[in-house]
Amino acid sequence: MVASILGIIRAPFLLLVPASLAPAFALAWKNSGSIDVPLGILVFIAALASHVAVNALNEYEDFRSGLDFFTQRTAFSGGSGTLVADNRLVPLALYIALIALLTTFSIGAYFLLRLGGQIGSALIAPGLLGLAIIVVYTRWLNRFPLLCLFAPGIGFGLLMVNLSVLVLTGAVGLESLWLSLPVTLLVSNLLLVNQFPDIEADHRVGRRHLAIAWGVRAAAIAAIALMAASYVVILAGCLFGLLPAPTLLALLTLPLALFVAKKVLAFEIGHTDKLVPGMAANVALTLLTPLLLALGLMV
Repeated sequence: MVASILGIIRAPFLLLVPASLAPAFALAWKNSGSIDVPLGILVFIAALASHVAVNALNEYEDFRSGLDFFTQRTAFSGGSGTLVADNRLVPLALYIALIALLTTFSIGAYFLLRLGGQIGSALIAPGLLGLAIIVVYTRWLNRFPLLCLFAPGIGFGLLMVNLSVLVLTGAVGLESLWLSLPVTLLVSNLLLVNQFPDIEADHRVGRRHLAIAWGVRAAAIAAIALMAASYVVILAGCLFGLLPAPTLLALLTLPLALFVAKKVLAFEIGHTDKLVPGMAANVALTLLTPLLLALGLMV
């Protein structure tokens, strides 16, 4: 049962949560000199629960639509196959998603009551947007190319990073907003590249993400543009004093980005095996870049 639960929540993918939160926690520590540990733990649990909810809902919806029966699974795409292996677990996936969603909502409500005033009010709209993205992403947003492209990045970057900073410090400034942009761009790129192997299967069940709507070549160029933009944002942030110079450490991941670019440009439908090394490098890129940003902030 434990193995089934880990499959439903796609446990390895949950590493994206601490990586995305790292810049927020580092900025909070840099600006205030300390972090309220209980508050920080709640922030982490809420973020983790939101990702669990997305993953479990995705497993549930992909089984119901029949997509899981068509995908060519890799370590980074195509779902876990847990529900295909044992369809008795389908209700469990839905229960996990609902419990995780309720956990996120409850912690958000607690923050609203605890912080109150302008800070609490500032949590409402972005918090509700985040919950909406969780609920509608798999079933509806996947039918709209640009919404499908940017929704994951907005969730992990603009929302998760800035809401965490707001809860931990009581304020969100230009530095926090700028810091969230590389996370936004890289997470959107991660989901885009991971959709490449599933183009035919996704199209079969009515999805219309960027790789389907625009074609593989255009989607590859979009992926490269997202990666390039993330580095431009970091460079510009340092140049204009929005980020401290040590955050340039994040540029150490540039060789990974070049490798990913090479692999996505060479991708051909039906040859997923050749893309897998690029997908692995893309995961490393998406995890390491925000961690290096966080390290730069603490230096």
